[in-house]
Amino acid sequence: MREFTQPEQVSLTINNEPRTVVAYPGETLLYTLRGDSLGLTGAKPGCENGDCGACTVLVDGVPVKSCLVLTAEVEDHHITTVEGLREAPIQKAFLDHMAFQCGYCTSGFLMLGHALSQHVDRADEGRRTEWLRSNICRCTSYQEIADAVTETCSSLE
Repeated sequence: MREFTQPEQVSLTINNEPRTVVAYPGETLLYTLRGDSLGLTGAKPGCENGDCGACTVLVDGVPVKSCLVLTAEVEDHHITTVEGLREAPIQKAFLDHMAFQCGYCTSGFLMLGHALSQHVDRADEGRRTEWLRSNICRCTSYQEIADAVTETCSSLE
């Protein structure tokens, strides 16, 4: 008979708050975040193979697809979810440009736009397109999303 691996405690910092969670060794960060102990449902399970970007979060400020990262891999790292943005300029820009429709992909795009505005000085159109290319929206045009990101990056120059 096969033994099942036991869950373990993992120390994380999520949205600047130290947290200890119980996770199985093979559990993805996406499901740990969305689970009962944390209840952070902003990152969405979309394709669950890294193609759509609906589950994008920041790990130490870098966008990652949480469906591809094991919770144990990010122990002692800083994780930011869309819930942790709290009135970031990218959120207002998305509202101003109506850069959403159903909203399922929005948190992933918000995380990318926020990270871009924080880490790339004077991101030109090509750079913004390159960053946004990693996420998929099936409901709206990408123009509104690009305009919101452009506004956010431009306002920080």
